[in-house]
Amino acid sequence: MNSASDPVDVVVAGGGIGGLSTAYALARSGRSVRVLEREPEFAEVGAGLQMAPNATRVLADWGLLDEVLDAGVAPRRLLFKDVLDGGELTHLDLDDGFVRRYGAPYVVIHRSDLLAILTRACERAGVALVADCDVRDVTTQPGGVTVHSALGDHHGHLAVAADGLRSTLRARFSDDEPICSGYVAYRGAFPVADLGSRIGRDALQDVVCYIGPGCHLVQYPLRRGEIFNTVAVFESPAFHRGEEDWGGPDELDAAFSGACQEVRDGLGSLWRDRRWAMYDRLPIPAWVDGRLVLTGDAAHPMLQYLAQGACQAIEDAACLAAELGDTAPPDWDGAVKRYEAERTGRTARVQTNARLWGDIWHVDGVARLLRNELFRQRDPRDYRHIDWLYA
Repeated sequence: MNSASDPVDVVVAGGGIGGLSTAYALARSGRSVRVLEREPEFAEVGAGLQMAPNATRVLADWGLLDEVLDAGVAPRRLLFKDVLDGGELTHLDLDDGFVRRYGAPYVVIHRSDLLAILTRACERAGVALVADCDVRDVTTQPGGVTVHSALGDHHGHLAVAADGLRSTLRARFSDDEPICSGYVAYRGAFPVADLGSRIGRDALQDVVCYIGPGCHLVQYPLRRGEIFNTVAVFESPAFHRGEEDWGGPDELDAAFSGACQEVRDGLGSLWRDRRWAMYDRLPIPAWVDGRLVLTGDAAHPMLQYLAQGACQAIEDAACLAAELGDTAPPDWDGAVKRYEAERTGRTARVQTNARLWGDIWHVDGVARLLRNELFRQRDPRDYRHIDWLYA
């Protein structure tokens, strides 16, 4: 284990899922890595997380998929219903055929459980994890970087900015700001035994998503089926009126007032004392400044409709490690440019499609009727619209 004053190959700013995935991927390739996390401990807030096969294939390659499956749930289906009448619209079977097609399963897991798995993996791989260490800037010079933090300077060959949606290091690449969608999420994760009739008949086996005018509700089990996760998302009229305090519980109830009984029951499974506004940013073409490179939400924050935020961060980590390879010394400058070339187009497509998918979910009137009819006509074995993402 290196001390805080020793140079390392890679310094990672940010100890979330993206930062730890990058650290582990590089450490298992033989690089010395130090992760600097601004919070006092390595922990995630929130509740459930959906891991599609484009990410679980990577976790399998890293030797972590068994731990993820043990901590999570492999659901039976992705099931879409109408939020107003509760009728089924379409579904995607996540069975053996799905796993054969994409080479890995679909898994739902608590965010904190995935972060704990990645933290343990990093520790086993010899990654230095430094908490309570806010990164303030990065100086690049020929052949290396100096990362300036609250605990002093850290020197390496490469710096990775994994400092999230509100990344301070992204300002080196763009003067953009996070964009608020006007939607807000309420979440809840409670023991199944405590919820009783508030759980729909499908939701203990499936990922169930009720979609409707300006709102949706998602439910699925976590932690081997012991915990039940609910997320309710809606568009806030108060936000569009320019009010400072928007998205409160009164708006939550109003948004779902016309929903079917299963959805209204689901609202009782939420924490009402906290909420999350939904932000993203527009894609940017440049992620590399000398030996500083962006990854995860610092590079491509996206709305949640494709459930790809963490998945794309894991893809980033695998790509960067692959481009660096396991040779010594690596082609640092060439590797990060190849990484940028491979990842910027892919993630821009995911960001753009996430916004589009959200629009499709939330239409009303005639558009809702047309969407529902198209969804109902879909063959459950039609993979045309997901092959580009999962394959």
